[in-house]
Amino acid sequence: MTAEAKRNDLEYLSVVIPARNEEGCIAATLEHLQRELLHHKVPHEIVVVDDGSSDRTWKILEELKLRIPTLVATQNTGLHGFGRAVIWGLSRSRGDAVVITMADESDDVRDVVRYWNVLNEGYDCVFGSRFMPGGGVIDYPRLKLFLNRIANNVLQLFFRIDYNDITNAFKAYRKTTIDGCRPLLAPHFNLTVEIPLKAVVRGYTWKSLPITWRNRRSGDAKLKIKEVGSGYLLTCLHIWLEKYLARGHYRVSRSRTSKGLN
Repeated sequence: MTAEAKRNDLEYLSVVIPARNEEGCIAATLEHLQRELLHHKVPHEIVVVDDGSSDRTWKILEELKLRIPTLVATQNTGLHGFGRAVIWGLSRSRGDAVVITMADESDDVRDVVRYWNVLNEGYDCVFGSRFMPGGGVIDYPRLKLFLNRIANNVLQLFFRIDYNDITNAFKAYRKTTIDGCRPLLAPHFNLTVEIPLKAVVRGYTWKSLPITWRNRRSGDAKLKIKEVGSGYLLTCLHIWLEKYLARGHYRVSRSRTSKGLN
């Protein structure tokens, strides 16, 4: 570990989970996550944002607070949407590091601990990839997979970034990185590209790790194909213009590269 990393040891992890109508899986997701974090002695809170659920999700969260003391359950009382729910959770988290993950346990809870460990090496961001050696997907719908690979290839080309899973929501950041990427504007799933692309364009350090993703086993997918359109395009265009026209006004001042530590 570098001297800089030692000076930046993290103390507390916030796991932010947006949830909308997840009564069939939210309890298992949180129980498995807490068990993994406790096993590895990661100091943490689990911030779950109920984003206007019409089922028993909120009632289940209230019940879970009795046996998961690190659970912070909150309701997004403003406009709803995946991005808005995540931003709501980020604004109410107390950790100096944050992992954003899904409520349906499609992301492996063991990777949350791996993310935490990499952040503690001194990196500003950790980006999981399902499509690098060692990663994988299980039961990924074919049409969504096809669109995913096209979108990510285009983003790699336009932003000249050596990372092939930009649209994946499951990522980790230092709080200083999140604050440096504000204001966060994307209201829906386009937030999954807004934060990492801003972080890269603004010069924060990052490392990618292979991860495994599996399709949800209960409930309905929240990302609809019809959402993949103007929202994503406008978000990416805004950040692309910042990259090439802002003349580095938003870049962090540091001697490290945008891919790792010197």
